[in-house]
Amino acid sequence: MPSPVMRPSTLHLPQGDWATVLDCLCDHFPAIDRSVWLQRMARGRVLDAAGTPIDATHPYRAGLKVRYFREVPNETPIPVVEQVLWQDEHLLVADKPHFLPVMPAGEYVEQTLLARLIERTGNPELVPIHRIDRLTAGLVLFSVAPNSRGLYQALFRQRAVEKRYEAIAPALAQLQFPHVHRSRMVEGEPFFRMQEVAGEANSETRIEVLERRGELWRYGLSPVTGRKHQLRVHLAGLGAPIVGDDFYPELHESRNQPDDYAKPLKLLARGLRFVDPLSGQLREFESGLQLQW
Repeated sequence: MPSPVMRPSTLHLPQGDWATVLDCLCDHFPAIDRSVWLQRMARGRVLDAAGTPIDATHPYRAGLKVRYFREVPNETPIPVVEQVLWQDEHLLVADKPHFLPVMPAGEYVEQTLLARLIERTGNPELVPIHRIDRLTAGLVLFSVAPNSRGLYQALFRQRAVEKRYEAIAPALAQLQFPHVHRSRMVEGEPFFRMQEVAGEANSETRIEVLERRGELWRYGLSPVTGRKHQLRVHLAGLGAPIVGDDFYPELHESRNQPDDYAKPLKLLARGLRFVDPLSGQLREFESGLQLQW
């Protein structure tokens, strides 16, 4: 049977004329060889809604709920270590290093913050309430229990969580600080980038200077909105791309190279502050990580 470390992905089988679930899966996921599905089934890593293993002869039925565990053969270890800063019956707060993804995606399954924390705590119900980029370090808040999850998720939807970041980037001597940057952000090219365009603003960041060291400054960033890559796009748009950013303002070839752990993106999710919806108490968490000059 599969390890409890990871929760499975779910597929409701589409309409079709397949004879078996195996046939349907092979057609639905053409990049995954039939032999891989057979191996997964043999190891109990393809299940029905009740958690019963599905074998290669299981008949196809439209709408059948199939749960399967993603795998990446020979997944490369990521040599960084996360820290748990706080845990109670409702919340877990983790300090994520640079380069570690929060959630499984693409080539990352076990080498993710979620998988590591589920293994560490033995709690498969862990769910991140918000996310930060793989290349960003700092605080990530997890829900521990399903019965209170919605209350904490609502805090982020309602923008009731004060988030503080730090970044090292070129000096912006021409600006007065604190500076509020607003712009309209939309999907760019390629699809994984964002860009600023003319139009009504849908993103806002408050920027202050925390430290000056010649041509590089350490900035405090307080995002009011939470657009994808917002802080990276805003600083690059002002003429101060974050040190180590190979996406903005232009794509660099380094993005296709193996991670250089000595040259992280100089962006840190420093602090989280909110009123707990259950206790009514003010909660404040601060990362123990530091950006290195």
